Amino acid sequence: MAGKPKLHYTKGRGKMESIRWLLAAAGVEFEEEFIETKEDLEKLRSDGVLLFQQVPMVEIDGMRMVQTRAILSYIAAKYNLYGKDLKERAWIDMYVEGTTDLMGMIMYLPFQPADTKEKNLALIIERATTRYFPVYEKALKDHGQDYLVGNKLSWADVHLLEAILMVEECKADVLSAFPMLQAFKGRISNIPTIKKFLQPGSQRKPPTDEKFVAVVRKIFNI
Repeated sequence: MAGKPKLHYTKGRGKMESIRWLLAAAGVEFEEEFIETKEDLEKLRSDGVLLFQQVPMVEIDGMRMVQTRAILSYIAAKYNLYGKDLKERAWIDMYVEGTTDLMGMIMYLPFQPADTKEKNLALIIERATTRYFPVYEKALKDHGQDYLVGNKLSWADVHLLEAILMVEECKADVLSAFPMLQAFKGRISNIPTIKKFLQPGSQRKPPTDEKFVAVVRKIFNI
């Protein structure tokens, strides 16, 4: 299992997308083995390679890692994106948990019944602009540095940019009241490894559409 990390997941964003983002930001090339049918998933389960019978699963450094948070923490620590001490790590964790909550709401939106989608979309925008983005705006303003923690790129920055772009797909002008975040988005998007990931043809996945929702429902019986 040496060589490039190998990612096992469906051919869409879901919980694997943040892992793709973090590896790309760290400049790490990775391979993907897509789960395209229910049988593909059952084979992984019957082979005994999924600790809790669930994906995402990443083969890295001789391990078959599962659980999104564990995978992300490992990658962040391995590639020096997890702060210099426990306090910085705690701040990175807090910031990441915030963006995880926000992105989770967006991730599940396409799977919701049509009659609740509009209400939930409005809730996402409301939470983004009143609960989450003000925290990051204030952090950047208060310390006057380019990055959220320790004045160097961390997992928290990568995660926040991913979240910003996801919310902008829901409402294009969502950052209009957040000048610090607008500048942050420009800076982080231009880091060479991230800029490359944002180009067409990269391993970044498109927003979830109805066709992909149908595939996921079939694979996971939902």
